[in-house]
Order: sequence, then structure tokens, then C-alpha cells
Amino acid sequence: MNMQYTDSELESLLDDVESDLAERKESWKGDAPDKGRQAVCDFANDLPDHRRPGVLFVGVKDDGSPSGLGITDELLRTLADIKTDGNILTPPTITVEKRVLKGQDVAVVAVHPADAPPVRYKGRIWIRTGPRRGLATSQDERILNEKRKFRDLPFDVHPLSLSTLKDIDRLLFEQEYLPNAFAPDVLETNERSYEL
Repeated sequence: MNMQYTDSELESLLDDVESDLAERKESWKGDAPDKGRQAVCDFANDLPDHRRPGVLFVGVKDDGSPSGLGITDELLRTLADIKTDGNILTPPTITVEKRVLKGQDVAVVAVHPADAPPVRYKGRIWIRTGPRRGLATSQDERILNEKRKFRDLPFDVHPLSLSTLKDIDRLLFEQEYLPNAFAPDVLETNERSYEL
């Protein structure tokens, strides 16, 4: 999942104050670092199952307009440290960059959905319900655990949606895979063709 938002998509997220894919912080002072990490956690959990990144904007007012905050290298490094400071487990996949949106610099933290939710911030599971952030209920946690079980399947069990039968090397399949995967008597008993 290598999704990067365009400037126009980010500006649309800035304008949509009801979006459950965006969180806005005017600065990175006061309770913003704590609330911002909660947002990173809830985006990583992706309870609504968007399967695309949630975005934490820093340097943006609640109404979606840029606040004029100076987006320095130090701020960008601080935001990047969210991934590795040990407060969010398992560490989320994030990208941090300075973007020019609505004519001003803004820090953009894109948080990709976790493959193995639930993700916890300081031991708590944060989720997004519409534009609000909150703690997961036991039912929410069960749903996140099910998502993890589904995604934790071995690589050879995941379907390849773009593959066709023409991609299968029939000789290799019949002479190497089948005899190693199944006992000879099982193969004899099963009279179905490999296409099934």
C-alpha cells in the first residue's frame, strides 16, 4: 500500500471537518503531541476499514485553514519520532513531509492502516468514529483482532487477484507441487482436474 495523497486530495481533507480520515493541529504545543499520537493510533487501527491513510495535519486550524506555523526540520523530525518513541505499539507506518497547501507550509503525517491491529498508544486502543476519536470498546477490539487474523495469513494463502490460470506452470504444479503437498493416495482419490 504505497498511497500518497495529491495536494488537491489533501486540501479536500482539510476542508471536510466531518472526515474520519483527517485530524488538524494548529501547533505542536500543549496537549497537541498527546492528541496527535492518539490520532496516529486511531488511523493505524482503521476501524472504519478505509484501507487508505489517515492524515494528521500540523499547522492547520480546526476550520482547515493554515495557521502560519513555521514547518521546520526540527518539527518534522519530532513528528517522525512518533513512529519510534515507544509510545505506540506496534509502531505505525507513517510518512512525514512538508507540503504547500492553500498557499502555506503545512506538516502532513500520513498514517497507513496497520496489518496487525489493534495498535495501542500508552496501552490504550484509540479508534475513530466519524470525526471523533475515542477509546475502543471490547466489541471494537474484537473487530480489530479479526482484521489481524485475516491479514496474518501466510503469504501463500493470500489470493493474487491479477493472476489467471495462464500464469500457472502446469508441469511444475503437477510434477513438483502436488506430489510434495499431498500423499499419493489422496491424489489418486481426488479425480478433479487442477483447474478446480
